[in-house]
Amino acid sequence: MRILIIGAGGVGSAAVRLAVRRSFFEALVVADYDPERPQRLIADMGDDRLLAAQVDASSADSVAALIQEHDATHVLNAVDPRFVMPIFEGCFRAKATYLDMAMSLSRPHPDEPHAKTGVKLGDEQFAVSAEWEDAGLLALVGMGVEPGISDVFARYAEDELFSDIESLGVRDGANLVVAGYDFAPSFSIWTTIEECLNPPIIFEKERGWYTTEPFSEPEVFDFPEGIGAVECVNVEHEEVLLMPRWTRARRVDFKYGLGNEFIEVLKVLHKLGLDRTDPVSVKGVSVSPRDVVAACLPDPATLGDRMTGKTCAGVVVTGTGKDGAPRSSYLYHVADNEHTMREYGSQAVVLQTALGPVIALELLATGVWSGSGVLGPEALPATPFLDLLAAPDGYDSPWGIQELPTS
Repeated sequence: MRILIIGAGGVGSAAVRLAVRRSFFEALVVADYDPERPQRLIADMGDDRLLAAQVDASSADSVAALIQEHDATHVLNAVDPRFVMPIFEGCFRAKATYLDMAMSLSRPHPDEPHAKTGVKLGDEQFAVSAEWEDAGLLALVGMGVEPGISDVFARYAEDELFSDIESLGVRDGANLVVAGYDFAPSFSIWTTIEECLNPPIIFEKERGWYTTEPFSEPEVFDFPEGIGAVECVNVEHEEVLLMPRWTRARRVDFKYGLGNEFIEVLKVLHKLGLDRTDPVSVKGVSVSPRDVVAACLPDPATLGDRMTGKTCAGVVVTGTGKDGAPRSSYLYHVADNEHTMREYGSQAVVLQTALGPVIALELLATGVWSGSGVLGPEALPATPFLDLLAAPDGYDSPWGIQELPTS
């Protein structure tokens, strides 16, 4: 396997730090628009399997040319989702396996954005799934942590724990604190704005996909391993588009523990138009307001030394257990920032996000996972992934199940 990682930011760097401890690949090329970023990363790693490159992720031609130059067999998209389609198309042209952690962007319904779906997350990719399948090529989409590991949990729950699933409720929360900053997101603010200000999407079998108001239906969820109670709200996310395609769940939603301060900041950005991505002219210079916001905030990849706490990703599965009794279980994975910084030099959120695609790459390299077309994690067997995630001679990152009361 010859891997190309596009993006040397927090998640891309964490993926490299995870992969270099494993022997499943022959070469790994790290590419970024700024060539100094992958060069610095590779210098720190000291692994002769690593190479640095420059790429324009907005150009499918640039991506395809780089794949061909390095004979890359597998490409991991580790940049923000506005670049999904050029990288996706570049992989198809160059006949490489494609992986991402966020899918093609949505566009709200023009008339009823908080009731009806417009273009949904991943629609552009799923529209060409037959072409990928006919070409014998695989695009594994939504393979981070959320989406990603939570989707693997959904597959595992259906196969191993439940005979019938009423609902899959993804719940993501943390107690992370960044010292010295009044406001410092632990993940890409560009992506966070996109997720949180778009109309959240929900799936119900009898109704299909529909949308609600941003930050709707707040609930307090008690996260495990000392994180505790966090208020979670509806947010647009890929799991809601993926899980119904490969599981029999009758309802799927996603709620994120943002916190009141974060929600208020996002609302203000929206009111001021600073969440916009289309450029505006500022004293003769064309700039994207959202890019300006991102440039004014600290790079999440640099915050690890200032962060304390844990982050948790998982899915609440409600239905009937294999024994025929009602069951409600939270399948989850926790990343502790102290541990991820000590072991990998990456903060908890980006390290947890990078685990999913690196494990997937190893399973693809060994032939345990295979397929063609545009697939989500739910389309592939869950047990080998979870075994490798937790095994001491694997990624040594245990996951858990917390049983919840049934009504």
